[in-house]
Amino acid sequence: MIIDFHTHIFPEEIRKNREKYFSSEPAFQQLYRSPRAALAGVEQILHSMDEDGVDMSVIFGFPWKNSDRFKLHNDYILEAVEKHPKRLIGFACFDLENKDAASEARRCLEAGASGVGELAFYDSEMDAEALKKLEPVMEICREMDRPVLIHTNEPIGHIYPGKTRITLEQIYDLIKKFSSNKMVLAHWGGGIFFFQLLKRNVKEYFTNLSVDTAASPFLYDPDIYPIAIRIIGADKILFGSDFPLIKPIRYLKTLKKIGLSKEETDRICWRNAAALLKQTY
Repeated sequence: MIIDFHTHIFPEEIRKNREKYFSSEPAFQQLYRSPRAALAGVEQILHSMDEDGVDMSVIFGFPWKNSDRFKLHNDYILEAVEKHPKRLIGFACFDLENKDAASEARRCLEAGASGVGELAFYDSEMDAEALKKLEPVMEICREMDRPVLIHTNEPIGHIYPGKTRITLEQIYDLIKKFSSNKMVLAHWGGGIFFFQLLKRNVKEYFTNLSVDTAASPFLYDPDIYPIAIRIIGADKILFGSDFPLIKPIRYLKTLKKIGLSKEETDRICWRNAAALLKQTY
């Protein structure tokens, strides 16, 4: 069993005319202005899953600023899940600056979405003001017992499209503020998990926190897996490919090479996701 916890798909009208959607959407333009930046739909992800042996994928869209755009995209996600309930799991996505963010979260969760994400702060830092805007959505997700996936990235190193101006302190403030939420930090949480080694004032906030592996081949050496397991445990790591940025098979080959136990591999590849999503297999 393999569950890919981090994938993006887009409706056909966006895939065929991406330039039309650059208007007033600087983050989308930054990430997808290059024709080489792949945009996939339902058919493409199902084909990739069949090729790479992925059983289920968590799918989500993009944190559009425009309400009509994120509602269009979230409806596409919900329809995909309705058509392929044994293969696809939907999350709701939107920009937190939008006044409809909380109502859209509730609408999608009540309509069949299993969580919220990938939420991102592409145009701002993850400061106190940003966290305040996140509060209503996190309250809804706590109330409904649904996970929230949030974009994070390492604050140093090479620059790439989508890398935000966040600091480790800001990521830590996010974790502290919403420690009672079931939260997944994308891209290994920007490395914040290393600080669980601290003796005081950190570990108690990490109880409900997981990290995913999205974009790992572009960001970290394969040693990240055994090191992270030693620090936070295999039960806090979720396999996520960031498809179509990277195909799942690339991660799965790495996991075979690095010599993890079957129990560790199973936890990362599907058991943790199934537990978080309350799926039984």
